[in-house]
Parts: sequence; C-alpha cells; structure tokens
Amino acid sequence: MTRAAVLGCGSWGTAFAAVLADAGTETSLWARRPELARTVSESHENPDYLPGIALPQRLMATADVAVALADADFVVLAVPSQSLRVNLAEWAPLLPPSAVLVSLMKGIELGTARRMSEVVCEVADVPPDRVAVISGPNLAKEIAQKQPAASVVACTDEDTAERLQDACRTPYFRPYTNTDVVGCELGGAVKNVIALAVGMADGMGFGDNAKASLITRGLAETSRLGAALGADPLTFAGLAGLGDLVATCMSPLSRNRSFGEHLGRGKTLEEAVELTKQTAEGVKSCISVLELARKHDVDVPITEHVAAVVHEGLPPVEMVRGLMSRESRAERDY
Repeated sequence: MTRAAVLGCGSWGTAFAAVLADAGTETSLWARRPELARTVSESHENPDYLPGIALPQRLMATADVAVALADADFVVLAVPSQSLRVNLAEWAPLLPPSAVLVSLMKGIELGTARRMSEVVCEVADVPPDRVAVISGPNLAKEIAQKQPAASVVACTDEDTAERLQDACRTPYFRPYTNTDVVGCELGGAVKNVIALAVGMADGMGFGDNAKASLITRGLAETSRLGAALGADPLTFAGLAGLGDLVATCMSPLSRNRSFGEHLGRGKTLEEAVELTKQTAEGVKSCISVLELARKHDVDVPITEHVAAVVHEGLPPVEMVRGLMSRESRAERDY
C-alpha cells in the first residue's frame, strides 16, 4: 500500500490529507499541537481550520513527526512558505531515503527569491526528480467538502508525477500531470499577490471590469516572469495558471483576496492580519516575487504596487492611480 505523511495540519494540509486517504493511500497527518492531533484522530474533524467538516475515518493524526514519516512513500509539506526552511531542516534527518517530497506551498522565499521546490532540494539534499508540486484552483474548504476540483501534479520526472497522481485521485479530485515545475510554482506564488490587488479593488467598491483587468494583466506579468525563468507558456493557460488565479482572485474563501478587501476598505496591515486570522501568503511573497522579477529584469507593475501598499503604506487608491497612469503600449508588448 502507498503511504503518505502530510506535515502541516492547516486547512489545505488537512484537506489534501483527506484526499489522499479517500484515494486509498495510507495517510498520517502531523500537527504541531498534540491536542489538535488527538481531536483529528478521535473526532475526525479539524475544528481549528475546517470546522464542521467530517474527515475520513481512516485518516490518523499525530504530533510525533517521526511516527508520521515512518515508511512514507510521499512526504507532503504543508507549512507556510516562509517557515519551510526552518521546519524542513529539523525534519530532514527523519525523511525516508527514497520518499518523494511534495510541496503544497505557494510562495517565493524571502531573502533568496527561491521557489519552494528549490528550497526543498537544497535543505533536504535531494535531486529535483524527487520533488513534486501540487498546484491549481484548490480552495481547501470546497475540497474538504468533496466538491469537484481539478489540480496539477508537477514533477520533472513524469513517472513520479504519475505515481503521485494515482495516490491522490478520487471521484471528486482530478489531478493532471505536468513536468513544468517552474511554471506551476510561479503561477501558484504570483496569483496570491494578484489576489491582494483584486481584493483591494473590491474593497474600494470597484466592479467586475476593474477586477477582470487586474486578473488578466496579472496573468500577463506572471507569464513574463515565467518566460524569463524558462517555464512553458502553456502552463499559465492551465489549472496551475489561469485556473488558480481565477479561484484565488474571485472566491470569498480566498485569504489573499479577503486580506486585500480589508486593505481596500481602509484597514491597516495589522488590522487586516487580525481579521484574516490565517496566513495570506501574498503579504510576504509580494516582496520576494518582486525581488525575483528584478533579478531577471522583468516588469511586474501590479506586484510592485501591491508591495508598496502592503509594506510601504501606499494608499490603495494611489495604487489604482499608479497603474492607470502608466505609459500606454500594445497589449502584446514584452
């Protein structure tokens, strides 16, 4: 039997652990807090992150990471992106020697501008063909409720991607394979930043034209950055690109969109953090995405303005003015 360990008991880690269990994969879910692990195992619910949603009876949780990792074929990493390096360094000695490391995280590391798979390869000292990425329009609550969804399983080794695909395919979760890890990770990281901008537009009372324009131009700057890093352009037209971008920008379940709404309504950064409660990856990733773009001389105006609002105090209305007053150009420039 295929065995998986999911390290991280937040909403997406818990939901994906449920997917694996429903697919017939023997799955252990690691929670940092023993009381949460006990609750998940005994009541088959995660009241902190997915209250009221029944989890598979066969899904077991533990606060002992060594127990979770024992004999795992897949080790799924589901912690906030900016904490990956510290956590993985602690777990590395316990990793099974042939396990595939799977990233659920959608961010770019601050300070290094590395994608999550690059951090995994570096810290765990594994080759790229042992690292996979799950990315797509995957709002955790809907998946935990077993609503239909599709996603992308990306790995440079196609056989590994297909093995993971088999381990997480259910009647409600349809994974597709892809070998373009770079494109899938960029799509997942940059969409969080664009969702902050869309949320701000909504919070300021703007309509669908403004939001659709931000989504479309956000996809354009994601594609430009992807091209500079060698990604396949077709990836950005797929589930890990456009699909994830639309879901994150338009759904009220999206933390990044909700965070942006609070800013658009005049809340401070601290107030938005308090109101959102869970991690909105784009808040920190806007800086690292901007660093990555500047490193490769790629123009990312939406990301630049979002970073200015979130970290430099630029009023959201000035973000709109700045974007609307940019030099006119052909749509297919760049």
